[in-house]
Amino acid sequence: MVTKSIVHKEIIVKGRVQGVGFRANAKHVADLMGVQGQVKNLPDGNVWIVAEAELPVMENFLAWCRTGPAGSIVKELEISTNSVQHIKGFAILHS
Repeated sequence: MVTKSIVHKEIIVKGRVQGVGFRANAKHVADLMGVQGQVKNLPDGNVWIVAEAELPVMENFLAWCRTGPAGSIVKELEISTNSVQHIKGFAILHS
């Protein structure tokens, strides 16, 4: 039996990513793709995302993060890999 490998990524999205619906769109895309995690605005103007999914799904989600919703200008992603936390659902956190 093959077990599916889940990966855990912490993502900092830099650029013009606040005030453009980035969090709501990230949740919508994550829900459609089956990504589990959380998203919130950071005080420095960036957006923080923690996400868990199978690797091919994660790659698609990261591809979306590099573009973001209409109106956003993503300049950079800082991505780190951490231990899987088995997060359930995808939540928008308010800072």
